[in-house]
Amino acid sequence: MAARWFLGDDEAWQLSAEFGTPLFVYDRQVLEDRAREVLGFPAAFGLTARYALKALPNAAVIRVLTEAGLHIDASSGFEVHRALRAGVSPDRIQLTAQEMPEDLPELHARGVLFNACSLNQLDRFGHACPGSEVCVRINPGLGSGHSNRTNVGGRSSSFGIWHEQLPQILGLAARHSLRITRMHTHIGSGSDPQVWVHCAKLSLEIAAKLPEVRRLNLGGGFKVARVAQETPADLQEIGQKIVPEFERFAVDHGRELHLEIEPGSYLVANAGVVVARVIDVVDTGDDGHRFIKVDSGMTEVLRPSMYGAQHPFRVVSEVPASKRNERPCVIVGHCCESGDILTPEPGNAEALGPVLLPETQPGDLLMIGATGAYCSAMSAVNYNSFPAAAEVMRNAPGEFALIRRRQTLDQILENEVS
Repeated sequence: MAARWFLGDDEAWQLSAEFGTPLFVYDRQVLEDRAREVLGFPAAFGLTARYALKALPNAAVIRVLTEAGLHIDASSGFEVHRALRAGVSPDRIQLTAQEMPEDLPELHARGVLFNACSLNQLDRFGHACPGSEVCVRINPGLGSGHSNRTNVGGRSSSFGIWHEQLPQILGLAARHSLRITRMHTHIGSGSDPQVWVHCAKLSLEIAAKLPEVRRLNLGGGFKVARVAQETPADLQEIGQKIVPEFERFAVDHGRELHLEIEPGSYLVANAGVVVARVIDVVDTGDDGHRFIKVDSGMTEVLRPSMYGAQHPFRVVSEVPASKRNERPCVIVGHCCESGDILTPEPGNAEALGPVLLPETQPGDLLMIGATGAYCSAMSAVNYNSFPAAAEVMRNAPGEFALIRRRQTLDQILENEVS
């Protein structure tokens, strides 16, 4: 079941008046609740839960989650530095990136953990930091996701070292006197416990061939339900099914592996809402569509345009809902771009998927739910020269704090040199 709306109508009007629209709003209570849930993931021999920073890297959000007990998984050197600037201790940060930063030796010396995602990365790390401990990311040969674009395991994924290349991994480790004490896998966004168990078994089979491994990171990608039709991952069910596999490994190999997981969306997706304003309503005739145009879109929420993702919507109007009939409508963004669609057809990103909403007029507000993950962090910001939206933290009902100012046109232009 999708999360309930945490933001009330009166609060939406208050925020739009004070900070303008479009506006990201995050809820501290939801973030803390999700953190406790993740930290309660069953583990046979200890758990470290990392927040996948790429989902939402705002410093205020980082602080809420790390103060709750989470560590950090960074997907670039820049994300490492964002975490450091937010006050995260280096030894609580792991770097798992497609591109190795130039300052990796310095970051490693400060205590940042490195996860080698290819044979080339492992070799380069060995040259730069011989004799070090290191983690290797393995593609176990299987993945799970709601679409091919969210599946990060198996033959169609470039992430990680292919599991059949274990001899090369061991050879590079020996050449550079590296100690492989941690192993990492990531299968993608899924909710099926049996798929997680199967991937855990595959990962444990590989870990058995890496005798110094003491920690196994099974990644993140736990499916979160944004709309009612989606089924979320049950962390307790998944974890409880994995525990016996770790216990069996300990008996068979004499090693009690510490478990790591690294959710992103699961922690922040339903902790975010975009408050937008309806700027126009048009139609294309009796056989066409009624379009609601808002002052947001792919500049804040790219996921529907990118891979047909679904989000919930809520109209906030001064006209009582009892006096407004529901009508099917297509919600579109403010960009001069035919792909700026917020309501694609479920399962078919190329088609329109009208949704039923109360009669809507220009000047109304539209709340776009489940926009905490991969929205402000992954958008077409500055397309058509629209500035990046402001971000606000809801610390308690009616109590808000600005955590990122709205970008100005001068800031968009300031790095142009001619």
